[in-house]
Amino acid sequence: MGNLSKNLVAICDVDQTILNDRAGEFRAETGRKLETYSDYRRLLENQDIDAVSIATPNHTHSLIAIAAINAGKDVYVEKPVSHNVWEGRQLSAAARKSGRVVQCGTQSRSSQALQEAVKWVRGGGLGEIRYALGTCFKPRQSIGKLDSPLTIPSSVDYDLWCGPAEKVDLFRPKLHYDWHWDFNTGAGDMGNQGIHQMDVARWFLGEDGVAPRCVSIGARLGYDDAGNTPNTQVVLHDYPTAPLIFETRGLPRSKAGQRRWGDSMDRFRGSQIGVIVQCQDGYVHASNDYENAAAYDNHGKEVKSWRGGGNHHANWLEAVAAHDPKLLNAEVRQGHVSSALCHIGNVSHRLGEQRAASDIANEIAGNALLSGAFERMASHLRANEIDVDGAPGALVMGPWLEIDPKSEQFKGNAQASKLRSRDYRSGFEIPEVDSTV
Repeated sequence: MGNLSKNLVAICDVDQTILNDRAGEFRAETGRKLETYSDYRRLLENQDIDAVSIATPNHTHSLIAIAAINAGKDVYVEKPVSHNVWEGRQLSAAARKSGRVVQCGTQSRSSQALQEAVKWVRGGGLGEIRYALGTCFKPRQSIGKLDSPLTIPSSVDYDLWCGPAEKVDLFRPKLHYDWHWDFNTGAGDMGNQGIHQMDVARWFLGEDGVAPRCVSIGARLGYDDAGNTPNTQVVLHDYPTAPLIFETRGLPRSKAGQRRWGDSMDRFRGSQIGVIVQCQDGYVHASNDYENAAAYDNHGKEVKSWRGGGNHHANWLEAVAAHDPKLLNAEVRQGHVSSALCHIGNVSHRLGEQRAASDIANEIAGNALLSGAFERMASHLRANEIDVDGAPGALVMGPWLEIDPKSEQFKGNAQASKLRSRDYRSGFEIPEVDSTV
């Protein structure tokens, strides 16, 4: 727990079993007893608590963070900071209007190596940036499927756990963690692991808002389970200066590789989970450990490298102590924009239709970057013996979405506009803070 343990006075979890276990571990490690809460609202009423760190499921991030801001607390909120574009915008506005110190948990922003690499690339170290490409090739096996609804553990207040999300029966074997693979509560791996790489890619590009156009191609393939988020996906954010493309793969390199999932994952130009920034005179590879980055010329020869990590929580605590949000390395608006890119990609996916690979390839043939990523994905799926070529098609191609970068509103697509937010359950509504929405 490090230095944070010296400042920790209370812990909250809606699962009483986990709450008791973590409180017991803390007492065994430090000799100190924490106050315990099973309802975040009761914790926020405690005037002796100055700041909170939120690591709940995605669908409650903005809800709890805004409630904490309104209770006069400073906030560290894990990524993605929101469940959808609209509520992330409200959180960003709440932080700005309150003056509270609100940090997003994209810890790469505190990496010394990445700070230096970004500065060098954006300063022209390799010439003009051509594109940024994020990879999230992380093993994700089936989460299973139940024939009858999951029995929620008696230790969990399920109504509070659901919060703003639709309260429904679950047909997966586990309540915890696998909420990532359900659009009701999560955002798939692009919004889980991939948000880190999405943020790094946008950081290198120097883009301060969402892109004006976006499209998604992908599906959940290789098994039939209770998840509904893609485990294989390509998303293109078409920034006019230099595009950002993101590739997600949860299956191993091949069907044979499914015998050793974690040891048989794809790589693109050396990147399994990371970012490639292609420039005029070479490229940079930023690795997943957030402590290393290297630049190469167009022949693959290393020309520069950077080393050094950072302490993201310490950065937040320093800013809290100084009452100065300007000291933050990842002020929550940055987290909101990168989270919104993930959500927008998923909106395109959710509005898509099943298509054969040949039809998709023909439709995107004029976009070399997207075509290349799609062919890599299709080849990967064929290696896993998935039929992407037959009718009606295993893959889902979403519509091109047009977005106003300033308002973050979808243009001319009522279905997309509906998915920009959600229907909030009574008692768990997120307040509208940004009056321009």
